[in-house]
Amino acid sequence: MAKFVERVFSGVQPTGNLHLGNYLGAIAKFVELQKIHDCIYCVVDLHAITLPQKPDELRASIREVTAAFIACGIDPKKHIVFNQSQVGEHAELAWVFNCVARLGWLNRMTQFKEKAGKDRENASVGLYAYPCLMAADILAYRATHVPVGEDQKQHLELARDVAQKFNLDFAASIAAHGHGEAFFPLPEPLIQGQATRVMSLRDGSKKMSKSDPSDYSRINLSDDADTIAQKVRKAKTDPEALPSAIEGFKQRPEAENLAGIFAALNGETKEDVLKTFGGGNFSTFKSALVDLAVAKLGPIGAEMKRLKDDPAFIDGVLVEGAGRARAIATKNMAMVKDILGFVR
Repeated sequence: MAKFVERVFSGVQPTGNLHLGNYLGAIAKFVELQKIHDCIYCVVDLHAITLPQKPDELRASIREVTAAFIACGIDPKKHIVFNQSQVGEHAELAWVFNCVARLGWLNRMTQFKEKAGKDRENASVGLYAYPCLMAADILAYRATHVPVGEDQKQHLELARDVAQKFNLDFAASIAAHGHGEAFFPLPEPLIQGQATRVMSLRDGSKKMSKSDPSDYSRINLSDDADTIAQKVRKAKTDPEALPSAIEGFKQRPEAENLAGIFAALNGETKEDVLKTFGGGNFSTFKSALVDLAVAKLGPIGAEMKRLKDDPAFIDGVLVEGAGRARAIATKNMAMVKDILGFVR
């Protein structure tokens, strides 16, 4: 098998109102991965326009996600942080992959069916071809590892299929240009630790979401310490004590959600939480959760506010990151063009 330099790539859509679920499900993992990997973190604004966007809100959301990356601990000097639309090779390689991927593969993508709903004839072509652009995001850098959540696993499988088909379709040209057996790696999913599924603070049966009409259903990463404390105190619970064993969470989704949040913020398991608080009064546990959430998340909100008040700094980070990203993507895209037989 061909040898590739290990590189992590991942992206976050600039949809505004990043919340605790985004932090525990993705960004906190990004921070950990940068300690042991060469990482590229992208604000995927081209993906965002597969659904209607207001330009001013999109611009603000791009900056907000960038601010969140930095406030949470991603180092844009040691690693690359940029927004996708500044590196044209993403869209250029996506077209190549549109010509490699098969209709049958895209027809099986469940996320398109969910987002398009019953009115799929009126969905944009971009929403349908989204997985090809995601494959291009990863493979423009010949990334070997991608941290993914449950909702993106199928798209990563398609990226692997596209890479493999390109390698097979152009095997002779790849070898002739000195790239050995394969030009693109088959990117591997990175799933770090226990998956954290964060539910609404008002309804433990629903995922925490920015679209929930109640702001008390979620902790936004931009919330200040007082707001975080208030939301945790008002989070829905039940009158029972915290159980002493995991089985005791049956039919108690809100209690399990709060225990899961505590565990994730404290770097432990739900079992560990129950060893400490199981059988005790829920108010005692909630008070400890308030202190922990404020300690962990309060500084993030404060730093995000400071960064968002300095858009020139944020834009500078994105421009500098895009330059470094482009240097990698341009070189790889030039080799793709040679393999395909384009004249340049």
